[in-house]
Amino acid sequence: MIEPLVYTLRFPSPRTHYVEVEAVVPTDGREQIEMMLAVWTPGSYLVREYARHLEQVEASSPDGVPLRLEKTRKNRWRIECGREALVVLRYRVYGREMTVRTNFISDEFALLNGAPTFLTVADTPDRPHEVRIELPACWRESLTQLPPAGGGPHHYRAADFDALVDAPIVLGNPAVYAFEVDGLPHALANVGEGGTWDGPRSARDVEAIVREQIAFWGHAPYDRYVFLNLITDASGGLEHLGSTVLMTTRWKSRTRKGYLDWLGLASHEFFHAWNVKRLRPVALGPFAYEAENHTRSLWVAEGITTYYGDLEVHRAGLSTVREYLDQLSSEINDLQTSPGRLVQTLSQASFDAWIKHYRPDENSPNSAASYYTKGAVVAFLLDMEIRRASGGARTLDVVMRNAFGTYAGAHGYTDDEFRGLINDVAGFDLRPWLARAIDRTEELDYAAALEWLGLRFSVEPRRTEQPPKAWLGAVTRNDGGRLIVSQVRRDTPAFDAGLNADDEILALDDYRVRADQWDARMEAYRPGDPVSILVARRERLTYLDATLGAEPAPWRLEQDPGATAEQREHLRDWLSPSANARLGV
Repeated sequence: MIEPLVYTLRFPSPRTHYVEVEAVVPTDGREQIEMMLAVWTPGSYLVREYARHLEQVEASSPDGVPLRLEKTRKNRWRIECGREALVVLRYRVYGREMTVRTNFISDEFALLNGAPTFLTVADTPDRPHEVRIELPACWRESLTQLPPAGGGPHHYRAADFDALVDAPIVLGNPAVYAFEVDGLPHALANVGEGGTWDGPRSARDVEAIVREQIAFWGHAPYDRYVFLNLITDASGGLEHLGSTVLMTTRWKSRTRKGYLDWLGLASHEFFHAWNVKRLRPVALGPFAYEAENHTRSLWVAEGITTYYGDLEVHRAGLSTVREYLDQLSSEINDLQTSPGRLVQTLSQASFDAWIKHYRPDENSPNSAASYYTKGAVVAFLLDMEIRRASGGARTLDVVMRNAFGTYAGAHGYTDDEFRGLINDVAGFDLRPWLARAIDRTEELDYAAALEWLGLRFSVEPRRTEQPPKAWLGAVTRNDGGRLIVSQVRRDTPAFDAGLNADDEILALDDYRVRADQWDARMEAYRPGDPVSILVARRERLTYLDATLGAEPAPWRLEQDPGATAEQREHLRDWLSPSANARLGV
């Protein structure tokens, strides 16, 4: 039996944001072992250099005799073990980064992710890893997808390092709502409800999403699942085999749109329990934790998941048709107003996630496409292409279920294999269509999909006495009362005038304009009006000449009043709950 690597986590003063880690490490009879810390968290594709948060790394024998320890790389330490069968490694980890992929420790709660927390033996990651947690008096709960190790409360066992890294741990005093679906235990754990977040309602709605998605896939691939919902005024989500970490603001549950956004996030991350955590690109497992893991298939892993996130919320009966179409419209609008869609292909966006997606700057909308946003729009169009060409007999739903049956597990799929499976399910050659949508930058064609569903893009009605609004096209922010340019998108009046990011707009036509007056001042102009813009650029005053354009109409889907009965039936089939759709109801 392989001896486990055993960690003990202590929090002598959580308010200082530190966890103290003690690791008892088997040497397997070697005189030297090399310890490694991951540099990135799976599901979040950026090298993050977690070793910068480690302090006081020391090694000793079990009886306390110091052992020689040398740092050999940015994230590696070599221990001279001598004849010791076990060595004790101690270090401290600072955690005060409020994201779903990092560590945050406070006296209210703690979130620990595996990658930034646990050093492991570099060449034996397949041994079992156990975690013992000594809770401070201010906390009562530890929550994780890891199974109990049998050594008392707050003692867990991971089969290997992959399982450890994949299992976030939340510590504190959450409100836990347990429920069963298909005989399997699930829970929603809300940290920080604070009297404003509606816990029972959110648990009921999450249960509805779980039921819908299990019906979609036909099975649940886990033994238990927990939604770790941290109500911290941050944002984001990260998927795991048997859990997800969500971050949100308590005010999300107080507005309809905000709450639907949160439900969409929960649905998106739960969909990953199948798509990504088990059905995955070849490059995303086994993971190389010390380098980038490139793939061109994030349009499948994240784009298709984004498409189904909001769709499954609607199929679960939690949003209206109008609300769902508005959410899909938002994805289309974001894509069609991003000039980068004509610069970077969807497959390039996936491959370059490590250097672009998680490192956006003011020029990103001009130079890059989002594999989330464009991937979701392409998934919608692909779904309709399959339905249209097969007369409604086949769908993207079937593609995903067949892909899971074929590629889920140890092997994974290549991009070419996934495209081939789409062809097999569709029953005709979609490779030219996929190449245009994924490997090229030409505009997407919405006509066939909308015709199939009886939808159209609407233009917001304007009263005849309200002409189109004037538009400069710069994205601005109020920086302490200063009107600062954040982004200048290509092919806008601002771009043509030479406006720069970080310019401070001081005046229009020699009249002062303040940050809180910008929208009102634009209402005084008409499209086609010339304006002189006074800006401060690196403290120097500069005049720029611009010709205002018309504010673009939003890309908003609506049902065509003239849709045929057949088109309305196609729309119902697409939006119907998965159990009904699969039964032909």
